[in-house]
Amino acid sequence: MAGEVVLLDFWASPFAMRAKLALSEKGITYECKEQDLLNKGPLLLQAYPVHKKIPRSQALFWADYVEKNIYDLGKRIYVVQEDQAEAKEKLIQCLKTLETELGDKLYFGGDGIGFVDVALLPFTTWFQTYETSGNFSIQESCPKLVAWVERCREKPSVSEALPHPQKIYDFYLLFKEALGVK
Repeated sequence: MAGEVVLLDFWASPFAMRAKLALSEKGITYECKEQDLLNKGPLLLQAYPVHKKIPRSQALFWADYVEKNIYDLGKRIYVVQEDQAEAKEKLIQCLKTLETELGDKLYFGGDGIGFVDVALLPFTTWFQTYETSGNFSIQESCPKLVAWVERCREKPSVSEALPHPQKIYDFYLLFKEALGVK
């Protein structure tokens, strides 16, 4: 069967069990590939390069990655805390990881916008604020990711739903002024 579903499995993993249940409930046939967690194979490492664990849903993983990393690191940059340089470095690393995951696909969802695209796109409206506040360029470090942002913004569904980055930056300046932050 073309496009066969392969489940990276470990018999005791509740996340693998969850995936088996969901696939069975949906009537989707799949092949289990048992993983040795002490000697992780190339398939597991390629599928989940960040945590190197038995995966949950890949889209949920990446959406969670965005929420737990991009938001917090971006906020550390525009709030201008003492660890701003560290936050910039970590943010760029997270964005590079996402860029690697995007690869040569048009969208994280493949040929069309999917769950991960929807999870990440709102945070891209803050890129200008991060860059201006932290005096760095996301474009220089992650050109494929920036091209993805531009490609997504060409879609009416995206351009109508997301505010222009300049509007976000103007809001940030007003917010900063209201708090008396220099």
